[in-house]
Amino acid sequence: MKTPDYSTTRHLTPEKPACFDTSQAGLTTLQKIPDHDGKIAEGGLRLQGQFKVSLNEKPLITVVTVVYNGADCLEGTIKSVIEQRYDNVEYIIVDGGSTDGTLDIVRKYEHAIDYWVSEPDKGIYDAMNKGIDLGSGQWINFMNAGDYFFDIDILCKIFRNSAVVSGADVIYGDHEVRYPNKTKIVKAGRIEKLWKGSQFCHQSVLVNLNQHKKNKFNICKKMAADFEFFYESSRNGSLMRHVACVISKISSGGVSDVRRIDSILEWWIVVDKKTVVNLFYIFRIIGEMLKGGVKKYLRK
Repeated sequence: MKTPDYSTTRHLTPEKPACFDTSQAGLTTLQKIPDHDGKIAEGGLRLQGQFKVSLNEKPLITVVTVVYNGADCLEGTIKSVIEQRYDNVEYIIVDGGSTDGTLDIVRKYEHAIDYWVSEPDKGIYDAMNKGIDLGSGQWINFMNAGDYFFDIDILCKIFRNSAVVSGADVIYGDHEVRYPNKTKIVKAGRIEKLWKGSQFCHQSVLVNLNQHKKNKFNICKKMAADFEFFYESSRNGSLMRHVACVISKISSGGVSDVRRIDSILEWWIVVDKKTVVNLFYIFRIIGEMLKGGVKKYLRK
């Protein structure tokens, strides 16, 4: 039977990459999550002896989707990944132990997923760290359930210009926000302004995977572990390069939107403290409180 033509199936090989058997430069890559009593299920191409590697003109891109009870939105996310025209994508799904039919959707596309696992976790950043451990590509992107690549050509657009990605540690772009009655393109901000908070959407970022294996997400953070990673990367001299294109589509009303003040407080904890920084965050929090009060008044 012919292998379906997806971004994740065009360069399969039965030869297992060495990174699964031995650490590379002190970094470990898991072929699968170790077996334990809490594991519910797993599957994918790797368990069938099918792998992929980076090619000279086509670096392997690892895309990770983290999901928990996302049966209503996961399929669209999966299709936005496997239908990419870029033809060297490694796809990993980390499920937190869903009970709503999510695994039925995962199994429907198992022939196009490199590895998937379902087991309880300690929160979204713990699940994302598992994705980092499992990734074997040169680059990693997190496209979680309910989020999508902007179009089927976006990875081709980014990687067709080697000068854009050469030597970079982080590549980031713009994103589209979907509201109930409209959409809005949000331009990424400047790295120099990271002290003010997140300047780009995490779904619109690709990170050098080796760097991410060395610096995983802080699972003690509830909402700002990704911001902390990018802030520390910038402070430590990582080359973070902007690409002038819209990479992802996300929905409004996420946790960082609903709990806006909590997000800002976590950003404030992360950044270096100076008088101007403290004043900025104090006024920003006051502004959010006033905005929330106005919205409540108008609803009444």
